[in-house]
Amino acid sequence: MTDKIKSTLIIGIAIILTGFLLGKSFKNRNANLDSISVIGLGTKDFISDEILWSGSFTANSMDIKTAYGKIISDQKIVADFFIKKGFQANEFSFGAINFQKKFKEIRRENTENNYQNQYEQVFDGYEASQTITFSAKKNPTLMKKIEMVSNKTSELINSGIELSANSSQYTFSDLPSLKQSLIEKATKDASERAEKIVKTANGNLGKLKRANMGVFQITGQGSTEEDSYGGINDTYSKNKTARITVRLEYELD
Repeated sequence: MTDKIKSTLIIGIAIILTGFLLGKSFKNRNANLDSISVIGLGTKDFISDEILWSGSFTANSMDIKTAYGKIISDQKIVADFFIKKGFQANEFSFGAINFQKKFKEIRRENTENNYQNQYEQVFDGYEASQTITFSAKKNPTLMKKIEMVSNKTSELINSGIELSANSSQYTFSDLPSLKQSLIEKATKDASERAEKIVKTANGNLGKLKRANMGVFQITGQGSTEEDSYGGINDTYSKNKTARITVRLEYELD
């Protein structure tokens, strides 16, 4: 086979291949143009059925055994306080006792040069601390008791104990089913939107090409917080709103 014939064949094959690729690209471009993409929204207001609340108290002493004895004594006072508020002993729990060395900074002045003052960390005793925790799940009565007492811990000051209270955390026990129902709502909403748009334009909706789910968000009811890429999970509001988006892409007939 001569070089001229070979060259002609190669050129011919290249032309055919180029035409095939251009035709496929044009077809894919038109396929993308003959489609519609819509976003559906699913939302639901709900009330948390779980609560977690905790507080901590401390005792200080230069001697670790004395600090331990004081925290044990305070533990009984704290327990009695909550029992008098209507709690059973099994409705709260104490965490492990933690110890921490405390230091204070002493400044030693240089009378000749103020810029050469020396600072020294001096041992200032031990701090023992303990946490008390309350939780309720699907128990409205206990949840209400926890909510009521969490605002009254300052009364312990009369017993010489300062309880540092944390914010209550509210959660929901059945998030999987909630999320599933929102996906169904959002999908139905997106499908109905697509139908209305195509019908208004005198077109026909084809088969579903793809579906993408957005981020699951939980915010406090009435919140103006914007959606976050990583999702929002509000644990400080008892009354919440859950939302999710679904993007559907349909072919057009």
